[in-house]
Amino acid sequence: MNTAGTIDRPLTHDPKKQAPMKPSTSEPAGSATPDCTTAGATEARQNRNREMQLMQEALARAHMHERLHDAARERRAVRLATARRLQRRAERASLRARRALALAVMQ
Repeated sequence: MNTAGTIDRPLTHDPKKQAPMKPSTSEPAGSATPDCTTAGATEARQNRNREMQLMQEALARAHMHERLHDAARERRAVRLATARRLQRRAERASLRARRALALAVMQ
């Protein structure tokens, strides 16, 4: 069954492929607003698509920037934890050496 589309359900959503609207016979001629060209609309649509693409790129760039900062922060935290662990180990070794020296002096 080959039926034409309606206003609510057009055959296509592309305005260039849709059939042009025919003037109504019930309205007097010249009562409607004059037709406008779609050249500006096409340019605006392309510009909007470009802006949307640039917005997505900016969002992705900001996301990657934040992830890089998170990774750097994580690396600093790991280095700090390692440094504290090594410092505690060195302090324990120092205490053992001090005790051994005290025992050696006392004998």
